[in-house]
This record gives sequence, C-alpha cells and structure tokens, in this order.
Amino acid sequence: MPGALAPRRPWEGRRVVLGVTGGIAAYKAAQLARDLTELGASVDVVLTRAAREFVGPITFEALTGRPVVGDILDPGHALGHIRLAREADVVCVAPATADFLARAAAGRADDMLTAILLATTAPVLLCPAMNDRMWAHPQTRANVRRLRRLGYRIVGPAEGRLAYGEGSGPGRLEEPATIVEHVGRALAGETPFTGRTVVVTAGPTREPVDPVRFLSNRSSGRMGYAIAGSAWRRGARVILITGPSALEPPVGVDVVRVETAEEMANAVRGALPTADVLIMAAAVADFRPVRAAERKIKRKEAPGAIALEPAPDVLRSTLDARPAGLVTVGFALETHDALSNARAKLEAKGLDLIVLNDATEPGAGFEVETNRVVILDRSGGEEALPLMSKHDVAEALLDRVAALLGPRP
Repeated sequence: MPGALAPRRPWEGRRVVLGVTGGIAAYKAAQLARDLTELGASVDVVLTRAAREFVGPITFEALTGRPVVGDILDPGHALGHIRLAREADVVCVAPATADFLARAAAGRADDMLTAILLATTAPVLLCPAMNDRMWAHPQTRANVRRLRRLGYRIVGPAEGRLAYGEGSGPGRLEEPATIVEHVGRALAGETPFTGRTVVVTAGPTREPVDPVRFLSNRSSGRMGYAIAGSAWRRGARVILITGPSALEPPVGVDVVRVETAEEMANAVRGALPTADVLIMAAAVADFRPVRAAERKIKRKEAPGAIALEPAPDVLRSTLDARPAGLVTVGFALETHDALSNARAKLEAKGLDLIVLNDATEPGAGFEVETNRVVILDRSGGEEALPLMSKHDVAEALLDRVAALLGPRP
C-alpha cells in the first residue's frame, strides 16, 4: 500500500477481530493490527496462550489503542466470545498455525479464539503459516479442505524464506498489506460488482523512437491501479491492462502488461468479450513516430525532426467490439476548454461516463497521490468532486458505475 495509510472505505468504522496464534510469524500480526487501525477499523486482538510467548499484549494495545482480549476462562470474560462474535464485521486469524487449523476444522471451542469462530456469522479469514513440510502434510491439507467447505476463506500461505535454517518454500505468512486487502474484500460483502468482470487500463504507453528511446508521458498509473484495487475489493474479477509503471499491482487482479498504444488496443479487445465494465484510465499516447529506427540514433546523426502520426485510438477501436450492456468509462486530461472537450469525447466515443482531469489544477493529474475530477454522464450531468486521494476518487467513481450496472444474467 503506497503512501501513508488513512481511514477509508471499506475499513473505516468497521470492527475486525484479529486472532493471533503461536507461530514465529506472529510478529507480522503487529504490522497487520497497525495497518487496519490506521485505515479506520476498530481492531480487537485475541491472542492464544502460545501467541503470548511470541508477542506480548502490550504491543497490540499500543498499536490499536484497545485492550487485548483475555482468555475465555479469565474472570469477566465468560461471554466475551459471544460479544466479540456478534460485533465483528470480519474475523481474521493471522498467523493460523497447523495446530489451530486442526482445532478449527474439528470444531473445537477450548479457547477464546476457537469459541469466537463457532459463535460468529461474520466472514472468517484464516492465514496459514508453518513449515513447508507441515503445510504439505495430508492431514493439514485435509483440514484446509474442510475449512473451505465450511465457508472459511484461506489466504495464503505464500512462498518465501521460512524460519532460520529452513530455507524457502510454501508456508510463509502472506504479507500484512496483502491480508489487509483480503480483509477489505470480506468487509465489502456482496456488491453489484460481485461476480462481474471489470477491465481497467492504467499507466502510460511508450512509442519507440529507436531501440532505447521512446515518446511517453508523466502518468504513474496510480489512478488506474486504485480503481482496479477497489473493483477487486468489491468482488469483481479484474483485468488490469497496464503500461509501464513502477507500482506494485493491486492484490488479486489479473495483470496484462503492454508498452505501446497498439498493444493496449489489442489487449483491450481481447478482454472485452467477457467484460461487464471497461474503465479506460490509461494515458494513451496520441502520437507515435512514423518509423522507429532499427538502431540507436547517434548524436551526430540526430534528425532535424521526428515525423509523427496518430497512435491507435484505443477507446474508439472498441466501439464495434463492446458486448451488450457494457458500462464504459473514459478519462480526459485537459489543459483548456476542459468541460467542452470532455463532453465532446464522451459523445464521440460512446461513453457512459467520463472523468475529467484539469492538468493545471494543483494536486491533480500525473505523479501525485491526489486528484480533483469532474464526472460527466451521457444525460448531461456533471459532478465535481473535491480534492481527495486517488483511492477515494476510485471509490466515488465505482459508486456511479454500480448504479449503471444492470441485473446479473
């Protein structure tokens, strides 16, 4: 999660029960508790007795501002498991050891955490962490299959370095940032995007001048990546078609990497047959060199000018390939006559919505984490949003897209 965390949907104002069991990966749960708290969630940490041998309660109290939940047999906690189970919007166990998975699969209720699992109706995420041989054992795999059949969501494990001297392999706890996103998807619940396919384009394109030089623009891809992440959290299958970007792709999305406008156009057309939504947030090059040199152009051979031609218009090229019912969203970055230019683009390219950026606005446009946009619709409506994070712009835009989605087939 690039940039500082701040309260935002879908975590803000929600209640998360974070269970921590007794494995060496318990130290990562501290970062997870902090991230969820900074995103605006109220986090109730439940430590098993074994977990307290790895990380003390005071660590979690300092990070969440809330007391750590005691053992089910402690005085005053007789009905604590019922209260927490009822108040939780999601229960996440990270790490979930092999022993805990076995107890959960058997329906045990011999401590606070397993009792909460039996009493809650909230979504439950289990994040395994253990030695790779323990993860591969048939009994562990059978326990995981049973837990999935019971409706629990299994997040991970990842592959990577294990405990000292054990090398690498499957069994490593997923990184806290990844678990946070899965918690967000669970918090979102059933939405108009659940089971839909959303295609998002992001980043710049590059048009080669020679093997080492290209024409491009300042787009970082942040806006498109934020939209892709938000759509995935809302339950969609997301195909992110991205030009070159230094950003880590959002959790859960299918990534298609391209360089040129032509490659992006081909990738979008290939993804359209199963798409329900197309959001063109990429900053596609308008021009490309008529002819790219086959070898690096030497300084002494520099041409007086580079002949340009229009690059493929990706949005226009989709007009004859859009499936019935597709909701199509474009972006317009303008420096003058912004509203009239955006309105003309919306009409010419058959869009349902267009998101207007004014490149002259401070804090908006390329290479920043905030944006100020105007959302225009085909019926003539205009909605100006205040300066906000690109994450919040993504949420606001998807709210408007959700209102345009028809019933599921």
